[in-house]
Amino acid sequence: MLSEPMVSCNMEDFTGKNIIITGGAGIGVGGGVCEALHALGAQLLLVDNNEQALQRAKTSYSRVRTYHADISTKDGVDALFDQLFNDFNQVDGLVNNAGIGLSKEAHTVEESEYDRLMAVDLKAVWMCSSRFARQLIARRQPGNIVNIASVHTHSTMAKYALYSAAKNGIKGLTMGMAVELGKHQIRVNAVGPGYVHAEQNLALIRTWTDDPEGWVEGYRKNQQAIERIIDPVDVGHVVAFLLSDQARAVTGQLIYVDNGTTSLLFNRNFSE
Repeated sequence: MLSEPMVSCNMEDFTGKNIIITGGAGIGVGGGVCEALHALGAQLLLVDNNEQALQRAKTSYSRVRTYHADISTKDGVDALFDQLFNDFNQVDGLVNNAGIGLSKEAHTVEESEYDRLMAVDLKAVWMCSSRFARQLIARRQPGNIVNIASVHTHSTMAKYALYSAAKNGIKGLTMGMAVELGKHQIRVNAVGPGYVHAEQNLALIRTWTDDPEGWVEGYRKNQQAIERIIDPVDVGHVVAFLLSDQARAVTGQLIYVDNGTTSLLFNRNFSE
């Protein structure tokens, strides 16, 4: 059976596209996603629970609408998506970027810490994706979901067992929803960033080393195949590809943006 001809396969033009980015008002990966999509012409629909960050975002982008919401609760997600689809007749993509970290050995974690991590890093992804998909199906509109996972879906480290569990949950959810939603012309993919540097990471790194700056430098030189720090916009470019028509045959996939970290058997210092 002959495939349908591709009418448009231009990743460079997101003009007229409305894209939701959760946790997109900060600097890190979410900021890189916003930077890449805005440069390609997208209308950014930024969702965050930090009102000050949302206000700053309004001055950073010329095409942006901001939404203050707590997506860790069903009521918060329902109110958010009711407002989004009231404001826009068509929303083309959802990037589930919002997330929190937890650096603590699993057997020492309190139930409240576990519940908070899973509510933001996994349950919110499911709730947002579910509401987005139901809205598109009801309107008979195609769309795309891109979830931000992590290299911790491939391998992990001490104090990251539960974070790894949450991100592996995203991997499974991505594959499963891709299978279920393909018949509705909705694609679902994930991106797994490696270490993406931001100054706020140093406080978290201090939970396992007294020299966070030295750890970052050692990681850059020895734990990647490419010896450079990943910029947030590097992740944004891959997200943009997955949202674009160029990826029309790609669904249920997890693409690592990690400078080759997940391909290393031994660190570069050892091998050299």
